[in-house]
Amino acid sequence: MRLLPGRADLAAVRRAPRKDLFAGLTVAVAALPLSIGFGVATGLGARAGLVTAVLAGGLVAVLGGARLQITGPSGVVAVVLAPIAQEHGAAGVLTTGLLAGVVLLGLALTRASRYARWVPAPVVKGFVLGAAVVIVAQQIPPALGRTVPHGEAVAAAAARAAADFVAEPHWPALLTALATAAVSLVGARLRPAVPFPLLAIAAATVVAGVAHLPLARIGHLPTGLPAPSAGFPVPSEVPALLPAAVTLAVLVALESLMTAAAADALSGTERHDGQRVLFGQGVANLVVPFFGGVAATGTMCRTAINVRSGAASQLAALTNAAALALVVWSAAPLVSTVPLAALAGVLIATALRMIDLAALRALGRVGRGQAGIAALTGALTLAVNLVTAVATGIVLAMVLALRTVAATARVEHVWIPAWVPVQGAPPLDARAPAPDAPSAPDPTAVPGPPDAQISVHRFAGPLLFTTADRVLRTVLRSRAQVVVLDLGRVTGLDSTAMLTLAEVIDHHARRGAVVHLSGVRDTHRLHLDALGVLAKLPAPGALFETADDAVAQAHQRNRPLAATTSPEEPLPHPQN
Repeated sequence: MRLLPGRADLAAVRRAPRKDLFAGLTVAVAALPLSIGFGVATGLGARAGLVTAVLAGGLVAVLGGARLQITGPSGVVAVVLAPIAQEHGAAGVLTTGLLAGVVLLGLALTRASRYARWVPAPVVKGFVLGAAVVIVAQQIPPALGRTVPHGEAVAAAAARAAADFVAEPHWPALLTALATAAVSLVGARLRPAVPFPLLAIAAATVVAGVAHLPLARIGHLPTGLPAPSAGFPVPSEVPALLPAAVTLAVLVALESLMTAAAADALSGTERHDGQRVLFGQGVANLVVPFFGGVAATGTMCRTAINVRSGAASQLAALTNAAALALVVWSAAPLVSTVPLAALAGVLIATALRMIDLAALRALGRVGRGQAGIAALTGALTLAVNLVTAVATGIVLAMVLALRTVAATARVEHVWIPAWVPVQGAPPLDARAPAPDAPSAPDPTAVPGPPDAQISVHRFAGPLLFTTADRVLRTVLRSRAQVVVLDLGRVTGLDSTAMLTLAEVIDHHARRGAVVHLSGVRDTHRLHLDALGVLAKLPAPGALFETADDAVAQAHQRNRPLAATTSPEEPLPHPQN
């Protein structure tokens, strides 16, 4: 029941219906050519893309956990499904989408979305930046009056279009794109409540028709939606299609969750439910194949248009789906006359508004590493793909985090002569660390043997594989007869640090010194015992609660003179 819509969703729909209607209509105009294009790219045709945009968009709007997200066919999906269409035909594409829906439902029910919270903020910002650059690059060819060869990379297609424009300019297309982009940007700043992108496209369509401008149009659209059919699954091909279905499900889950997080960041007020996001995508991808649609996912471009157009609830996504359905049924001839250059201008304006310069500058002030991760994630989103970009960004963020954590690990050295303390001697916390030379003789103590020196090494912070060698091996330089290793302020201890600790104990044991451990936590003690580290300590009495207890025990072992002196006899004077 938690995955189904509740009262909060109904209350959100009533929040700002006028804004939602305008935003949904604006998204529908931009989503129409994208849905057609991605449907063709998968190999199933324009109708498959429109069916996906209508059905999946409506289902996810009702069941999904990101109120401002728009769902439909995308480039990521097309990359996975195009080879399947060539090898297994339309039935293979539909079966793959159906299997991906099952996997997505499994991810939703196992709460896999919680792992998306580990995606660092620089990676999300970099993904949004990369998605904006990808959108701009995708729209450069139609903005310059050029067509893109099927299968050509986005950056290469943009560069080729720019070179062709220089050789043979197409000014009507460029001026139309610039005009619609300018109206969208300026209008959004002056009157955010007015759907200027929609007005700009309508005006461009009228001007292009009256002036007979040589502009490429959307062209013929199929009418109507196909009847549902369950005759496509071929059980014998399921094993061969399952790897692609799992890959597709992971891509859909990642792109949908990343888009939902980006929508939250763009809106500044929303917070998505990752489990419901995956549930909505799973249900949509289960239903759509029966109507001949391709797999769907949350789309960054259309979601950004939705947010920047003033959407306040899932009513905007429902409006988008309803508007596309209306186009399919009755307005296909009218929409077919819209210039592609006008659509390109609106999409470019939307992409520019997606880029949060203030957030990127803030990351730069935090440190070069954070800004570098965002920049690299954005570049890989454009040059490679979303999965590679996000995975690389997360790995680099983890490395940077480990480096930051490692820098907090440290050790303090306190050197103590083997004086037998008397009442009133200060505890270790009151002693100043002296890493380079032994401390001065304590005037409140009685001397023991002159060679019975004690060194205390107090560790703090995490002792992990990144810090163990640097911090622990400093103890090897000690030449004291008693070495106290205090772990009371250690926040983390992994197996590498424990084995390095064992090497330190062995080193001092070989030279005849005694090693005491203090402040060992119960969880660390279990692991130290399992790895055989505690067995290397001299028995009995090598583990102490505090470093002061360990030092007191060391003093007790090094007081032969005091042990043979009666209580009535005076203590001997310090030796020079």
